[in-house]
Amino acid sequence: MSHTAPSPSAAGKLRVMLCDDSATVRSALARVLEADPAIAVVARVGDGAQALATLDAAPPGERAQVVLLDLEMPVMDGMTALPLILRREPRPIVIVASALTQKGASATMDAMRAGASDYIPKPGAAGGGLADPNFRAELLAKVKGWARLRQPAARAPQAAMRPAPTRAGDPPKVVCIGSSTGGPQALAALVRRLPRRIALPMVIVQHMPAGFTAMLAKHLDALGGPPVSEARQGDVLEPGRIYLAPGDHHLLARAEGGRAILHLSDTPPENFCRPAVDPTLRSLIALHGRAVQAVILTGMGHDGLAGCRALAQAGGTVWAQDEASSVVWGMPGAVTRAGLATAQGTPESLGDALARICGARS
Repeated sequence: MSHTAPSPSAAGKLRVMLCDDSATVRSALARVLEADPAIAVVARVGDGAQALATLDAAPPGERAQVVLLDLEMPVMDGMTALPLILRREPRPIVIVASALTQKGASATMDAMRAGASDYIPKPGAAGGGLADPNFRAELLAKVKGWARLRQPAARAPQAAMRPAPTRAGDPPKVVCIGSSTGGPQALAALVRRLPRRIALPMVIVQHMPAGFTAMLAKHLDALGGPPVSEARQGDVLEPGRIYLAPGDHHLLARAEGGRAILHLSDTPPENFCRPAVDPTLRSLIALHGRAVQAVILTGMGHDGLAGCRALAQAGGTVWAQDEASSVVWGMPGAVTRAGLATAQGTPESLGDALARICGARS
């Protein structure tokens, strides 16, 4: 067993356990995490059984608060260990490390259904591997963000809200939801609040690799809300359905023959993302103007800001997730600080509000 005992230097820091069968990966992840002075890696283990033994051996005040869990390991794999780890008290936050494959995407969604808070895709060597700065930023954001959500909520100062449009008789014709870091769980919480039958089409843009979006669509589709599918080239944007932008493609809507047709675009990334929220919003505004409703959920960066600014100028409505419930208040914070949001809320309260404008909950 490779194990790092808690030390006085971990006092007051966020305590993390690394569970991966590769000693090289454990060392690389430890370097990334401990470059942040707020984090201490208190244990490094090679399989799920070692993780459980290490958690049980540590006094509660020294136990890892976050477990970064590989899914494919000998002795006891991550899926077997996950529910057992989550039974420990105090309950650790589990973030699964997943391979960038279809099998890895499917296992990741299974793990999130089983109680994992989030996932981090392991980057391939072509993308710089674990030294990739985007991977490092995402890992730190997820570890620190989920840990912050476990703390007693400090009331954030209320940001200025933009007055809601006062025009009557102009209900929304389409809803666009944008999300990134922490988004899969926020989307699930929102979709669970929607009725099975909705009167509008919805489009979701979640920053996610190719392959993972298909599994996310299946996950959201199984929650009992409206039907959810990964968008395909040529799909008709129809009321009653939710369309998820596929990984590595922007999702655009265009008017053709009196119908709104969805198109997949491989134009360059925007805001370092593909899919990105901004191009989707631009295309929907071109179709429906102020009759677009935008909802910006948790995520790093400011994707969606430009699109929401254009929507507000057109007279449309923007809602944002509040800071207290966001893993990272980057995207929703950007639109809120810019004065574009007419309302803030948790994913659940935003879902309830959408249910009211899309049809009564069943």
